[in-house]
Amino acid sequence: MISTVLRGLTAAALAVMPLSVTSPAHAAETLPLTEAVAHLPVATESRNGYSRDKFRHWNTGDDPADGCNTRAEVLIHEAVDPPTVGPGCRLTGGSWWSYYDATVVTSASGLDIDHMVPLAEAWDSGASAWTPQRREAYANDQGADQSLVAVTARSNRSKADQDPAEWLPPAADVHCRYLVEWVGTKLRWDLAVDDTELAALEGGASGCPDQTVTYEPAS
Repeated sequence: MISTVLRGLTAAALAVMPLSVTSPAHAAETLPLTEAVAHLPVATESRNGYSRDKFRHWNTGDDPADGCNTRAEVLIHEAVDPPTVGPGCRLTGGSWWSYYDATVVTSASGLDIDHMVPLAEAWDSGASAWTPQRREAYANDQGADQSLVAVTARSNRSKADQDPAEWLPPAADVHCRYLVEWVGTKLRWDLAVDDTELAALEGGASGCPDQTVTYEPAS
């Protein structure tokens, strides 16, 4: 009789106890820019073995059913005036603001989608050790607004694969924003910086005392 009662009590306790308690695995974090820079891992960079083809893009995007690839989805998302989306996800009309060079663009064909941290720089900074699937996820990342940016082809090609020690946007008043987005992307993907890049980020951050970086680690 006693063992029966004990079994009943144990079963009742198990019924009301949660099986597990877990905190979010990828909670967003907000840090002052100077502190965010200090959180970046420092390592020697290497481009050995790099090929742009090792980052598959553009794939079918966040919504494979919409018929648009990642490039088109970013253009639609970032448009100031929405374009018309035709068959085959052909975009007509619309307008965009290229913040790198403070330029209004009224044709999707005049825009590049810039990887905030270029693919070659990502490779140098840790992506060389990733799986092909993770590199594809990086190259098509729409999980953070700063990862992919619609800008003029001219400014994107001027930037190429350079880090902030070598290149900053022509529009000087957006340098703080650019540094915030660069640092946030590196933290999101756990990418390293080399000594020269770190020095440039520290110097730049000192001139942006009120800026914060919000990032969510990529899954």
